[in-house]
Amino acid sequence: METSTEGVAQPADADAAQADPPSAAEPTTTAEPATAERPTTTAGAAPATPAPETETDPQPGTETKPEAEAPRPVAIPPASLSPSRAGDFMQCPLLYRFRVIDRLPEKPSEAATRGTLVHAVLERLFDAPAAERTAPRAKSLVPGQWDRLRETRPEVVDLFADDPEGERLARWLGEAEQLVERWFTLEDPTRLEPVERELFVEAVLDSGLKLRGIIDRVDVAPTGEVRIVDYKTGKAPRPEYAEGALFQMKFYALVVWRLKNVVPRRLQLVYLGSGDVLTYDPVLADLERVERKLHALWEAIREATETGDWRPRPTKLCGWCDHQAHCPEFGGTPPPYPLPVRGAGPDPVGGPGVVPRAEQAVPVRAAESGGVPQGRMGPD
Repeated sequence: METSTEGVAQPADADAAQADPPSAAEPTTTAEPATAERPTTTAGAAPATPAPETETDPQPGTETKPEAEAPRPVAIPPASLSPSRAGDFMQCPLLYRFRVIDRLPEKPSEAATRGTLVHAVLERLFDAPAAERTAPRAKSLVPGQWDRLRETRPEVVDLFADDPEGERLARWLGEAEQLVERWFTLEDPTRLEPVERELFVEAVLDSGLKLRGIIDRVDVAPTGEVRIVDYKTGKAPRPEYAEGALFQMKFYALVVWRLKNVVPRRLQLVYLGSGDVLTYDPVLADLERVERKLHALWEAIREATETGDWRPRPTKLCGWCDHQAHCPEFGGTPPPYPLPVRGAGPDPVGGPGVVPRAEQAVPVRAAESGGVPQGRMGPD
């Protein structure tokens, strides 16, 4: 499961836990549905409760200064592409802008946070010896991982701020335990020895496009065959949307192929919400098609970045969007576009308040890979 650090306002541990969007299984666009991100962990302490403020008349010799606004994150052009961000752009270019360039904050949700929690439990379970990887042990990890999540992402505590008796929290934790328990009906962890868990991968294509993401689990057979596994806490899509659901997995397979010169033998999606397993055995032609599609997608992103033209694409997924107040489709106004744009003229769609620039903008290029370890699937 992939979570990207590309400009997302919420901190992310190199692309960590994610949950599936409520209606990603039934997209309304012709492109593959977006791969939703599960929220990720970052170190931090619980915020202190501010003291109540009272209004007082200014004392002689003093002046009242207006409260400073919180600074906006420094905007930088996109430099890499992950499955989640690719899905954002295919779903709605303006959503991509809000997340990657403007880095607007997004509220945590119960579904996404539950996905983070379940992924953490499944990852930690493999720390135990094979014989001890049982359903009761896995369920026993839920409270401790929830405590850890509250420490590292204190904003999730607000999800249950209106639940003083803890009834809703208890029900929510019970739902997470049910998802964990259902996993044991789909896979047998006592017979699995993953080579990698939560593996960060990154590859730079010949064009300069940098691809990156996090793979939930990598299994390698004694014969060297590679299986890529991704956990989903939602339900499996209907058959007509299966191809869209596999986009993320083919993305990962492409990165592995470019890194290791190995085409994964199997791609496997484990849907804990419905108890289904979706598998696909890719061939080289599949990965070449995905690579061509990503190049075309990146060119579209570069063009939008240089022109500031980020158009909204209304679908039924808009009902779940945190950014309706900034979206023209809902009567909102996007923030002033924070990057220079190519040429002068009227404000582009999705970019009011831009600063015109007469000369050609420098094309957006991907940075070089930093030699990040890419796991134990063989030599680079």
